[in-house]
Amino acid sequence: MAASIKLCLLVSCALVLATACDGLQVGYYRKTCPRAEALVRAEVKKAVRANTGVGAGLIRMLFHDCFVEGCDASVLLDPTAANPQPEKLGAPNNPSLRGYEVIDAAKAAVEKACPGTVSCADIVAFAGRDASYLLSHAKVSFHMPAGRLDGRKSLASETLTFLPGPSSNLSSLVSAFAAKGLSVEDVVVLSGAHSIGRSHCSSFVQARLSSPSDIAAPLATQLRKQCPASPTAANDPTVTQDVVSPDALDNQYYKNVLARKVLFTSDAALLSAPNTARMVRANARFPGSWEKKFAKAMVKMAAIGVKTGRDGEIRRNCRLVN
Repeated sequence: MAASIKLCLLVSCALVLATACDGLQVGYYRKTCPRAEALVRAEVKKAVRANTGVGAGLIRMLFHDCFVEGCDASVLLDPTAANPQPEKLGAPNNPSLRGYEVIDAAKAAVEKACPGTVSCADIVAFAGRDASYLLSHAKVSFHMPAGRLDGRKSLASETLTFLPGPSSNLSSLVSAFAAKGLSVEDVVVLSGAHSIGRSHCSSFVQARLSSPSDIAAPLATQLRKQCPASPTAANDPTVTQDVVSPDALDNQYYKNVLARKVLFTSDAALLSAPNTARMVRANARFPGSWEKKFAKAMVKMAAIGVKTGRDGEIRRNCRLVN
């Protein structure tokens, strides 16, 4: 009886895993475009060496792509007469999302090597992986399954619907992630991406500096010197998200959360419930532990809403549908 139950559980787990992966495979282009991943990696490496902030943008791009219409490169589409308001013009993406030119360069390289073979969606996923590896000094290392197709739908209005914002409370964060098949632990683990990159002052001044908050007084003082009291489109500077190790993707973020040295309400919210606070403390305490969790969560996130068959295409130009 016990053996039968165990077998049933194993079969169930296998089915869940197969569904979650949605047909994606590690080494998907091994035969059709053997150099695909190396070509993408070369462009990402070049960009990150020139500006670590672009690497942070590529990690964020994968998140913003996958949460709206699934991981289908819909975030890359430019406005056209037929669709004047695509995702990239949505408030969460414009003007803060960056790294588009890196994806363009990688796409050009793979198109030259293997025309019409590698999807823009896979390039975004590979770039997010490679940026994570480089910015973590090789501590975040993982294989990224591929086989996504590019989507044809992209609406700015959906970015506010599906992307949790910097002022989100824990309940909103958990709900937004759950809607995409991600767990509470995924919320905590993926929030660690805020250990790299910069933020516009407008993303936190109102909620964290102009209103009562738990932000550490020394950080608040520093930020008030860097940010206007009322940021505008013409006067909205950027500041580092991690004041301790701004150029490294590492677990310092969790130490910052515990010390109240974080920019966003969504960061501080991780301490508002016992279970997430416990996860924060564990990620801060054990070196190397968070990096492994982050790698797994990135793969899981990159399987959201994958387009296959008639649902997608392989774009010739990542900015335009075929």
